[in-house]
Amino acid sequence: MAGEARSRRPDRPSGGGRGRRRLSVDQRRDELIAAALQLFSARPPEDVSIDDVAAAAGASRALVYHYFGGKYELYLAALGSAARQLSVLLEPPTEGRPLERLRISLRRYFDFVESHAAGYAALLRGGPADRSGEVGEIVDGIRQLLLDRILSSLDVETPRPILRITLRSWMAAVETAGLDWLENRDVPRSQLEALLVDHLVVMFHAAGRHDASTGELFDRISQVELG
Repeated sequence: MAGEARSRRPDRPSGGGRGRRRLSVDQRRDELIAAALQLFSARPPEDVSIDDVAAAAGASRALVYHYFGGKYELYLAALGSAARQLSVLLEPPTEGRPLERLRISLRRYFDFVESHAAGYAALLRGGPADRSGEVGEIVDGIRQLLLDRILSSLDVETPRPILRITLRSWMAAVETAGLDWLENRDVPRSQLEALLVDHLVVMFHAAGRHDASTGELFDRISQVELG
């Protein structure tokens, strides 16, 4: 009997736990968020269920609810994760000419677009139609961050209205270009980045006709680039 008991002992730990990874709380949470980002970028949030996320992450439905409470909380966590990843990449360069610093920031932006396609698409394309709540705060927050990074590249602390409108219009064009590039990829990324910088220069020139300070900024940038 003792021999039989000893022979069975090695079998006891092998039940359903064999092959499972032991993850920390943060690792498991990040895994669920990554799965959610993939799903939210491919389908509208209302078409993604907790069961879908659980299946994609290889987890149980109960575990998803344990970490997030519901789909809306999970969606907010996914958008917040995408926004934080982008904010780290967009730390402004401290040296170089204004347009060169802007080129570096734009290159890092498209690094995120390319490497975190799911998070980028979820950040800009997904979400409720009404973005006045927490989802809106996340999206508006990342856009404000982008605006601050651009202003830092241009050595501008507080933009006048015409410059602010010009930059926000350009940012919308960058977002649209990023989504289009992910969908088609029929233009080299380097060419797209150069095109967008040229777009901004042209917009500065046009805005300068309506605002003297923006015109001075355009002249200063032009002199530095030519010099």
